[in-house]
Formats: sequence, C-alpha cells, structure tokens
Amino acid sequence: MSLMDYERGNQANGCLDRFFKLTKHGTSVKTEFFAGITMFIASVYILAVIPNLLSVSGMPHASAVAAVILTTAFATMLIGLVANVPVIVAPGLGLSAFFSYTICGAMGLSWQTALGAVFISGTVFVILTVTKVLNKIVDGIPQVLKTSIGVGIGLFVAFIGFKNAHIIISDNATFVTLGNMKDPAVLLTLLGLFITSILLAKQVKGGLLIGMAFTTILAMVLGLTKVPISSSDIFNLVPPFPVDTFGQLDVMSAIGYGFFSIIFSITIVDNIGTLIGVTRKANLVDENGKFEGLNKALLCTSIGAAAGAVVGTSTVTSYIESAAAVADGGRTGLTAVVTGLLYLVSLFFAPLFLLVPVQATAPVLITIGVFMMSEVTHIDFTDFTEALPAFLTILLMPLTFSIAQGLSFGFVSYTLIKLATGRRHEIHPIMYIMTVAFIIHFAI
Repeated sequence: MSLMDYERGNQANGCLDRFFKLTKHGTSVKTEFFAGITMFIASVYILAVIPNLLSVSGMPHASAVAAVILTTAFATMLIGLVANVPVIVAPGLGLSAFFSYTICGAMGLSWQTALGAVFISGTVFVILTVTKVLNKIVDGIPQVLKTSIGVGIGLFVAFIGFKNAHIIISDNATFVTLGNMKDPAVLLTLLGLFITSILLAKQVKGGLLIGMAFTTILAMVLGLTKVPISSSDIFNLVPPFPVDTFGQLDVMSAIGYGFFSIIFSITIVDNIGTLIGVTRKANLVDENGKFEGLNKALLCTSIGAAAGAVVGTSTVTSYIESAAAVADGGRTGLTAVVTGLLYLVSLFFAPLFLLVPVQATAPVLITIGVFMMSEVTHIDFTDFTEALPAFLTILLMPLTFSIAQGLSFGFVSYTLIKLATGRRHEIHPIMYIMTVAFIIHFAI
C-alpha cells in the first residue's frame, strides 16, 4: 500500500469516527464493520420468513421478497445515519402476521388496502414523533405493559410457526389440536427446530440461518420444495424489482374503512409496541428502561413504514437480532449502515429465498418466540394489579390472533384495576387517554 493510499484510509476512518462518534462510544471502524456482518447473518433469515407471511395475504411472493430487501436496506441505513444506533429495521414478524392474518384475514381487507393502512400509520407516526407526542405516549406506558408486549408478540409469532407447519391444526371440538405426527413435512419441521435449537444453545453465530439452510436442503431431498437446476434459481445479474407491489397501496380504501380503527389497530402496534418489546432484549435501554435516541429511532422507523408501504411491505420495526451486533462490539450506526449495504447485495440472490419452504421458516418463528418469552421474568406476578394486565396482554395476542387486541385488553385492564384498588397514583395521565381510545376502538 502506498503512502497516499494509507493517508486516504486514515482520512476516511477519521470522517467515519467524527460522523458516528466511534471514539466516544469506545469502538472502531473494524469493530463496527464486523458487527454489521454479524447482524446481517443473524437476521437474513427474514428474507425467507417475511415474504412467506406476506404471501398469505395474496401478495405476489417474488415481489414481496424484493420489497422486503429494499425496505430493510433503506430503513436500516436510515436509522444508522440519523439515530446512530446499531439496530436493524425491517418488516416485523408479528406485524407481518398481523398484516396477513388479521387485516387481510379476519378484517377481510385486500393487501392493497392494508398497504394503504400501513402508509397512513407511518405518516401519522412521523407527525407524532416530530411533535414529541410519541415520546410522551411511550413514557406514559407502565413498564409491566412494555415487557408484556414483547412476550405476547413472541407467543403470537411462535403460534403462527406451529400453525404454518401443521404441528398445531384446527379442531371443531377443541378448537386446536396436535397435527399428524406421521406427516414427513411435520417431522422435518421438528427436526429443523431440534437442529436450530442445538446451534442456538451452543451460541453458533448465524444459528437461525444455518438451521434454516439445513432444513431447506432436506426439504429438497424429500421433494417438499424446488431443487435449483440453474444459476438463475440462485442468483440474478439484474436485481429484481417489486413490480407487482410497488405503488399498489390503496390509501383511500384504507381511510374509507375507518381512519380511527387504522390508527389503533396498526399504529399502536407499529413503533410503540414492537420497538419497546425488543430494545430491552437488545441491551439498548438504560437502567430506567429508556431507549437513548428514541425520538430519532421512532422517526426513522416511521419513515421506513411509510416508504415500505409504497414499495410493498408490512410495517417495519427494530429486531432483537440487533443484540447480536451489540454483543459483537457494535455501538453506533455504522454497524447498521454495513448491514443495510449487505442487504442491498442480497438483492442479487433474491431467487434463493424463494426456495425456502415453510418447514424451514417455522422453526425460526418458534425460536423467536422463545427469545421474546424470556422477558416474562421481569414481570411481578405477586402483584395482581400488575399480573392481570400482563396476563391478558400476553395470552390474548395469540388467542385472538391479533397483537392489537392483546394490547387493548392489557391497557384497559391496567387502568381499571389500578383505579378500583385505589392506586391511581401509579397511572400516568397518558394511560387514561389510551384507555378511552382503546375502548372506542372496541366500540367501532
């Protein structure tokens, strides 16, 4: 290396140091770079899982893959550059399930209308973030509900994993029951879950990705998914574009369905619900449970949600896989930028993610539920005024197949039981507003 190249390298490192405040955070360009790779490896499984969830709504699968990649790259680099935090932002697992199974399923809306609702959600949250209203809402939510939200989302996602793999099936007598344990597809899912669990127990980096790849290969052997026969089944010289979903959002239909319902069925679940649920797990909160740079992070995810709706994805949120980057030394937004760039590169490998079957993605959903469930230890079940709202929030998310309904019961029960037991001093004023809003949400 020439002296000129060496000096240019030092200048580049110096610029990155000043912009991302690397020295202040006790990190370096090299550390952030490798942390970004770690975060990519830990999270890239979503490129198979999320499109599978979205396709349930009727959204074209190939376009969904491209849309998820573009949205993840954009939102992750945005939060890295603006909020300077090592966080990956992508369409959420629970939110994608909410999109397909609740909005497009139980509520009967088209995926185009659902995208319109996501766009409205993101736009409203941008306004709430800029005006600092959102911070006051987050600060007013009691810690027990913040914790319960993450646990409930984990159970909801795990339940979807069991359901998609036909390990749990519907039953007229008992509502749900165990599936056919002789079915090769079911057995393959359980084997994939076992292998993935071993990898995670041994703390193998990229354990979820390795387990998913192993299960996919076995699925090819068993004839449960397509075997690639040419390079075009794995790699594209020309990256795909979400032609079938780009600009297909129907905002007017979403407004016509009910603007207030949209705000409290999607927006509350959006950045408040899941961001709160994962920041503690990713070690991004202080001793008071507050997330540094929350306002900027919320603004970025809000913009990402609106942009993702235009491209063709469900609402974005931060991911617990951010914890992998933190554990690997990532401390600044440079980690997120590296991860975002790697997602752009993965766009060329979009066909590969179309080969991953549900038997390979279900174990991921189930293990994510395990990760999120661990937060239940922070709930004080000896205090019934805390235990009841937590229980309702956690249990009703999977039982009603809706994150929003679990939130609604949790918020309303918390306020009412605290009032009824003479502990109104524990209720933040914002909780009264939220409780009334959720009651109205039930009514309409």
